[in-house]
Amino acid sequence: MAEIFYDADADLSLIQSKKVAIVGYGSQGHAHAQNLRDSGVDVVVALREGSKSAAKAQEDGFEVKNVADATQWADLIMILAPDQHQRAIYAESIRDNLTPGKTLAFAHGFNIRFGYIQPPAGVDVILVAPKAPGHTVRREYVAGRGIPDIIAVEQDASGQAWDVAKAYAKAIGGTRAGVIKTTFTEETETDLFGEQSVLCGGMSHLVEYGFETLVEAGYQPEIAYFEVLHELKLIVDLMWEGGIAKQRWSISDTAEYGDYVSGPRVISPDVKENMKGVLADIQSGAFAERFIADQDNGAVEFLALREKEAQHPIEATGKTLRALFAWKQQDSDYVEGSAAR
Repeated sequence: MAEIFYDADADLSLIQSKKVAIVGYGSQGHAHAQNLRDSGVDVVVALREGSKSAAKAQEDGFEVKNVADATQWADLIMILAPDQHQRAIYAESIRDNLTPGKTLAFAHGFNIRFGYIQPPAGVDVILVAPKAPGHTVRREYVAGRGIPDIIAVEQDASGQAWDVAKAYAKAIGGTRAGVIKTTFTEETETDLFGEQSVLCGGMSHLVEYGFETLVEAGYQPEIAYFEVLHELKLIVDLMWEGGIAKQRWSISDTAEYGDYVSGPRVISPDVKENMKGVLADIQSGAFAERFIADQDNGAVEFLALREKEAQHPIEATGKTLRALFAWKQQDSDYVEGSAAR
């Protein structure tokens, strides 16, 4: 059984006694900074010179420092820049200011797990990862609730790293909901696997294939869009609320029977074997190497794949259809404008 921590398990004064630098002011950055400040923590926002986020952070009442100055000032540095940029930011502006006794923190273990960042001895290395986009982390905190977090410690030089991780999680609202103990390796590998095989890669391609199958069979694209994409949110919401069991309880008997007899025809055992291959590439570092090499090369493959997927016919159908209905669904109702980490 997973070890879970709540408010009573965390001492907020531990993080309140530290100066905290939040590196990045995107999706997670703004939420961490604002929640920490509201919890009585001394926070500055650390940004590269010329960052477009500086004005927003200043409007929100934060002092903005360059990353080197903020790292020198801070006791705890939380790096919330995108994975592919963390290595350079660390080498240029953080590494030389990591004196013994400081804490280096992450919300995703990618750069530690795959060795792109190698912290010195004498500093604590922790992970505090809310399991939601930043706007949700902030909204739930303001509402007096919280988003579940997962926490880990890679390096405990002080002997207090776990306590600091729990205190940080409490300050951003995580212990209100529950905080699960994990490791950098487990967090990184399961997060990447979930994104690639189910949540993002698996789901998006399943939807595209379903749309193509219906349209190629002569059905209207608009009807196909509703049946394989629009209604997906309703199903996922039910699963989120009460697991697969609640989803099956809520749908018609016809749909439930179809789930049992047709689901395994589409998601057959060979899909699981393919998933094992995806996981193996993550565990070996092959995916990380491919991603970072492409980013270092100007993201040529990444941008080409993005453009290819953007041209799928379901995108044009959806854009047109969403504009026609009175409910005026907005993307901001469901997704964050920038990366979740």
